[in-house]
Amino acid sequence: MAVERTTKRRRLSPPNESKSAVPGFAQWDIEQNYEQRSRKGRKDKSEKLLVRTTDGWKENQRLKDAEQNDIAEDADSFVASGDDGADSGVADVEPKAAQKPLLSPKEQIRQAKEDMARIAGHVSEDPEENIAQLSQLGQLAQSENMTVKKLALCTQLAVYKDIIPGYRIRPQSKEDMQAKVSKDVRKLRDYEQTLLTGYKEYVQMLSKLAGDSQMSSVAIACAMTLLTSVPHFNCRNELIALVMRKLSTRNLSADGRRCAEALEQLFRDDEEGHASLEAVGQLTRMMKGKNFQINEIVLNTFLHLRLLSEFTHKASTNHIDKDDTQDAQPRKKLAKKDREHRTKRERKVMKERKVVAKEMQEADAVVSYEDRDKNQAETLKLVFVAYFRILKARVQHLMGAVLEGLAKYSHLINQDFFGDVLEVLKDLISEAEASLLPDDDEDDGDEVDIDAAAERNVTRESLLCIITAFALLQGQHDVAKSANTLSLDLNFFITHLYRTLLPLALNPDIELSAKTAHLSDPNGLATPTTKDTKVNVATTTVLLLRSLHSVLLPPTATKSVPPVRIAAFTKQLMSASLHLPQKSTIAVLSLLREVTKTHAGKVAALWNTEERRGDGVFDATGAAVESSNPFAATVWEGELLRLHFDPRVREAVLGVEQNVIIKPEGR
Repeated sequence: MAVERTTKRRRLSPPNESKSAVPGFAQWDIEQNYEQRSRKGRKDKSEKLLVRTTDGWKENQRLKDAEQNDIAEDADSFVASGDDGADSGVADVEPKAAQKPLLSPKEQIRQAKEDMARIAGHVSEDPEENIAQLSQLGQLAQSENMTVKKLALCTQLAVYKDIIPGYRIRPQSKEDMQAKVSKDVRKLRDYEQTLLTGYKEYVQMLSKLAGDSQMSSVAIACAMTLLTSVPHFNCRNELIALVMRKLSTRNLSADGRRCAEALEQLFRDDEEGHASLEAVGQLTRMMKGKNFQINEIVLNTFLHLRLLSEFTHKASTNHIDKDDTQDAQPRKKLAKKDREHRTKRERKVMKERKVVAKEMQEADAVVSYEDRDKNQAETLKLVFVAYFRILKARVQHLMGAVLEGLAKYSHLINQDFFGDVLEVLKDLISEAEASLLPDDDEDDGDEVDIDAAAERNVTRESLLCIITAFALLQGQHDVAKSANTLSLDLNFFITHLYRTLLPLALNPDIELSAKTAHLSDPNGLATPTTKDTKVNVATTTVLLLRSLHSVLLPPTATKSVPPVRIAAFTKQLMSASLHLPQKSTIAVLSLLREVTKTHAGKVAALWNTEERRGDGVFDATGAAVESSNPFAATVWEGELLRLHFDPRVREAVLGVEQNVIIKPEGR
C-alpha cells in the first residue's frame, strides 16, 4: 500500500501566538544582524581594471597583494588589542614606530618654518586673541636642531617688536588680581600679563644662550635689537647687563664691537634719559669692577650722550649747579594800552584751547623737561666720576679717551674741579716727557723705555692735554675772567706746545691717526695697529691745529695775546712748513692766514725789515716763548714755499703775505 506523501507547509506564525502579539518580523534582531556583517564587502571583479600581460588580460596582482596585507594588518591589530596581555612588548612598539617615522633635518626645518610663519601671522594679526601661541614659539626655540632654534629666536624677536606697546607694563599685585573690574579691563590685563611673562622668558633665554658658543651671536644680536628698538619696555636692565658682559674685556670681539655700537645708538636716541642713566650706571660699575682694564671704544661711548647739546648746567662728581635766575624772574605785565583787546567770548575760547592743548600734550606723552634734566644731571655725575677715577689711577691705555671726553664736556665741568684738572694735566705732560728720557742707571733698559713711550704715543697725549686745558678755560667764561684769582697758569702748556713744533714737523706719521695703518714691519707691508690706541680717529695734524687755534686765536679776549707769543709761533710754524707733508703744510698756512689777518699789526715786522724792532739773535730752541726774541728774525721761509711743487701751497703763502706786507706807494 502506498503511503501518501504529505506536503510540507511553511509556518507563518508561532503556534501559540495570540491575536495581540506583534508580527514575527518585528522580533528579528535586524540591527544585530547588520552589526555582524563583514565590514569589507567583497567587491565584484568587474569593478577592477584588468591588466594586459603576455598571457592575456588578467587581474591586477598588486591589488591582490594590497588586500592581503590589509587583512593581515587587521588581524595583527586585532590580536595586539586583546585583553589577555600575553603579547610581547615588541609587538606593541613596532606599529607606533611605523606610524610616526623620524623626519630628516631638512624636513624638520621646513616644517618648523611653516609653523613659525603661521604662528607669527596669527599673533601679529590679532595679538589679544592669539597671545597664547607665543608659548609654541618658545617650545620651538628649545629644539635640538640649531637652525630651528635660531629661526625661532629671530621669529620671536620680530613678533615682540611688532606687538610690544609704547608703554611699560606694570606687573599685577594681589590687590589688582582680586579687584573687580569690567570684562574689557580684565581681558586687557590678561593680555598684558601674558605678553610680559612670555617676554621675560624670552629675555632669560637670550641671557642663557649668550654664553653658548654656537648661539652666542644670534642671542646677542636679538638682545641688541630689543635694546635699541624698545628701550622703554620691561627687562631693560637685563638686556643692558647682557651687553655689558661682552664689553668687559680688553680685546673686544666682533660681537663686543657691535654691542658698543648699539650702546652708542641707545645714547643718541634716548630722549627721556632713563635708559642712558641705567646704561651709564652699569657701565661705570663694570669699569670699576674690572679695574678699568677695558677697551677705549667702551669709554668713547660716553661721547655720544645727549648731554653736549641739551644739558646746560655745570656739574662735578657730587652736585649740579643750576641757574634758577630765569625761573625766579617775575613775569612782566604789559601796560593796559599795550594789551590786545579780546572780547569775553574770545577769552573763553582761548582758555578752552589751552586746556585742550594741555590734554593733548599729556596724551602724546611729551617728555618732561624736569625729568630729563634730572636724569641727565645724574648721568653727567657718573661720567665725571669715571673720568676722574681713570685720571687718578693713571690708566695709560685709556688716557687719550679720557682727555678727549674732558675736552668735549669742558663746558659742563664745575669750577671747583677746574684747578685740580689742570694740575693733573700738567702731571701727565711731565710724565710723558720723562718717559722719553733715557735712564742713566740701567743701560739695558733704555731701549725698552723708549719703545714703551713710543707705544704710548706721548706726543698725542701731550697735545690732548693742551687741547683739554684750553677747552676747559674757554668753556668756563666765569673762570676765564677770574683766572688771576685762581692762579691758573696756562704758560706751562703754551711753552710745551712751542717746544713741540719742530720735532712734530719731522714726524713721518703726523698725518696718520692712532687707528690708521702704519708701516711697522721691515718689509714695508701696511699692518693696522690694534693695540693701545689713544684717540678716536683724529690725526696728529688735527690735534696740533686745534692746540694752535686755542693758543693763537682764542674766542674771547683776543687783544690779551702778547705780540711776542704770536711772532714766535708764526716764525716756528713757517719753519715747520718746510718739512711737513703737503696737506699739513696747507693746513698750517691756512691757520697762519687767519692769524695774520687778526694780528697783522703784531707780526708785520717779521716780513718788513724796516718795521723791525729788536736786537740780538732769534733762539728757535729756547725753553721759553718770551725769551726766544722772534723779532730779531725774518720770515725767509716764504721765499722757498713760493717755489713749492704744489700750487695750493704757493697760493696759501701768497694769502699769508698779502695780509702783512706793506705795499709801496704808487703800486
